[in-house]
Amino acid sequence: MTDLADLFPNFTHHWLELTAGRFFARMGGQGPALLLLHGFPQSHVMWHKIAPELARHFTVVMMDLRGYGASCIPPSNGGDAYQKSHMANDAIELMQKLGFSHFHCAGHDRGGRVAYRLALDHADIITRCAVLDIIPTSEVWSGMNAARSLSMYHWMFLAQPSPMPETLIGADPIFYLEHTLASWTEARSLKAFDPTALAYYRASFHQPARVHAMCEDYRAGAHYDRLHDERDHNQTRKITIPLLALWGDAGLPAQGASPRDLWQQWADDVSAAAIHSGHFMAEENPRDTARALIDFFSASV
Repeated sequence: MTDLADLFPNFTHHWLELTAGRFFARMGGQGPALLLLHGFPQSHVMWHKIAPELARHFTVVMMDLRGYGASCIPPSNGGDAYQKSHMANDAIELMQKLGFSHFHCAGHDRGGRVAYRLALDHADIITRCAVLDIIPTSEVWSGMNAARSLSMYHWMFLAQPSPMPETLIGADPIFYLEHTLASWTEARSLKAFDPTALAYYRASFHQPARVHAMCEDYRAGAHYDRLHDERDHNQTRKITIPLLALWGDAGLPAQGASPRDLWQQWADDVSAAAIHSGHFMAEENPRDTARALIDFFSASV
């Protein structure tokens, strides 16, 4: 993907050797450190519309999660290597290698699941946490009624044993990618996505090993991550640092119980707001998404 245009001209890029393998990240700006974590079916590129504005206030770091973008693809069976606790450890190790002992974090979609795992397990390191367009993993599964199953069919599909979903996606990977992206936007189209960003996303879907990694991510969600959430919730273990929950008013979480109410069961100090957007808030409504993040993370300065 090195031949694709650079959407982050004022950011440096970094290759970092971590315990799990080689990871890719970009960094720019100044001020308190803010780690941004992307979701499925994307990479760090999803932040390109808001990263320059965030960098006016923070030192912004964007990493590709394991299996995604340009980062390493650890071997995995049944999701074992893609537990969010492992991904959270990647994030801690990466930020420490970049020189940050404490930092804010924000995550969208699967990255949001890594972000709140960071907040649960590493409250001594994470200062503030924002989750974008998600509710906790165990809440998704426990509320999987007919309506949610139809709108979130991919949770069941991608979590099926290998190689079933990989084989079906592999028959026409770009169709699957573009259908997924378009169907989760408010406009039900690709118009919110920059052509260069789309080229990055397509490049990943041309790599069967990355498609497998994405499926492993969802297998981890169905098994390991769900059970970790249930354990913490049963033990009344909560997020103690300030948490911001943002969701698109036309996104997936908006279709069920109030995301604000759900997150208040999981965290002691919750701020929450809907953004006029579908699922991909940072690309569909970058202005309001950036403003909400800046206001929240600046409150600690």
